[in-house]
Amino acid sequence: MDMKRFPFKVEKTEGYARACTMELPHGTVQTPIFMPVGTQGSVKTLCREELEDMGATIILANSYHLLLRPTVDFFKEYGGLHKFAKWNRNILTDSGGFQVFSLAGMRKITDEGVTFRSHIDGKKHFLTPEIMVDMQQAIGSDIMMVLDECVPGDANFEQTKKALERTTAWATRAKQEFLQRNIQDQYAFGIVQGGIFEDLRRQSARELAELDFPGYSIGGLSVGESKEDMYGMLDVLSEEMPVDKPRYLMGVGVPEDLLEGIERGVDMFDCVFPTRFARHGGVFSRDGRLNIKTKQFEFDTRPIDSECACYACRNYDRAYIRHLLRVNEVLGGRLASIHNLYFLIELTKNARHAILENRFATFKKDFLDRYFQNKIK
Repeated sequence: MDMKRFPFKVEKTEGYARACTMELPHGTVQTPIFMPVGTQGSVKTLCREELEDMGATIILANSYHLLLRPTVDFFKEYGGLHKFAKWNRNILTDSGGFQVFSLAGMRKITDEGVTFRSHIDGKKHFLTPEIMVDMQQAIGSDIMMVLDECVPGDANFEQTKKALERTTAWATRAKQEFLQRNIQDQYAFGIVQGGIFEDLRRQSARELAELDFPGYSIGGLSVGESKEDMYGMLDVLSEEMPVDKPRYLMGVGVPEDLLEGIERGVDMFDCVFPTRFARHGGVFSRDGRLNIKTKQFEFDTRPIDSECACYACRNYDRAYIRHLLRVNEVLGGRLASIHNLYFLIELTKNARHAILENRFATFKKDFLDRYFQNKIK
């Protein structure tokens, strides 16, 4: 596969906001889109049919976790994650870079790669850009991320610049490995780094654009910096990133950030937060975030969101879901997770329709005005 060719079409724009289509090996993906995270090959507590019912056309899996269990050799012998999980829609895998680099005290980074100890059994592993291409080829993901170096939100300029330079060097090696293997029906995305420094973000975007990947991810945001800094960096990248390639903002998954990202030209999002938030009783609604476990919902017979058509809202009320969560019944977390994922997938679908109809600015303002009327309860 020539990495220059990617089945991506921009259908309509409104400012920087875009409605686009990707024709991937396991089906069409329309953007903007939120991708549920199945870290270990499964979206926590949910089955395949539930993801299909809520309209998920692509999910994310984590290469770092799958490298440790069930291992790359397993996937080579079994035949990949689509077959293993019986998931016939698209899969995106990250490089595992964020997980490795968050293992402070358990890893060593050099220009060659990363040595780290497993958080499971302490066993030593060594990762390189080439190894992560091999891993993700074995998983069979439709879109794979190249290995990058992610720094925390408070990293200084010199630390961030060094990580950026290493990220570009690793991206170059990953692309060479990808092409040398002549991988078919999979696509690799480069990852823009640069922290919260405008000139470094521009440098990273330009260097990766020269490598001409099929698409680009935005890494190193939502890692402790302020929302103002995150939005500021997206403003910079909306001008710098190629307009004919998909843009993926990694690790972002709350309604306001999705809409702010879409306004700045982002096409794809993912995050573990919606399901983690759900398991602790947090749910999204058009009237703001709710803590469904609080006493005010003890006798509340309304659905989580009266305008939501998800399975949980069609069949159960706030009082019952509150009860399940308070007594630690798994069903409570499942229902809240179904709702939160459906809510974000539906939000991006509605944003897409608004862009196609040239009314995204109004749609965003109306949604956020209502959403922020109430603080989390």
